[in-house]
Amino acid sequence: MEILRADNIVKKYAGHLALDNVSLQIPSQSIFGLLGPNGAGKTSLIRIINQITAPDSGTIYFDGEKLKPHHISQIGYLPEERGLYKKMEVGEQALYLAQLKGMSKSDAMKKLKYWFKKFEITPLWNKKVEELSKGMAQ
Repeated sequence: MEILRADNIVKKYAGHLALDNVSLQIPSQSIFGLLGPNGAGKTSLIRIINQITAPDSGTIYFDGEKLKPHHISQIGYLPEERGLYKKMEVGEQALYLAQLKGMSKSDAMKKLKYWFKKFEITPLWNKKVEELSKGMAQ
């Protein structure tokens, strides 16, 4: 079964064809990379999948269903311009983002502490976001 499928996605911006009948299938339980040169349409496709913009034509399916607003809670998106609060501590920022995704504060805290420990980044918990490298902030 595939977790994501795009069928014949077309997107134009002011006469520029950004996506020309793009189709792809991403199997469940897989790791997928979307690579290409500048202007290839990677960001346009990601923005369509995340329901930030709509395709001019074509259809996206998520877990066997036509993509709907409720699917967005199951899709992660990390743009280069992250929109993090630079003066906020990393742990506080992570907790805030988890709560925006609908997690309770206690569940979020428990899971975040687990993953920070697992990835050996616990020392970053009390650092300010502005102190992190670009890669570490992502």
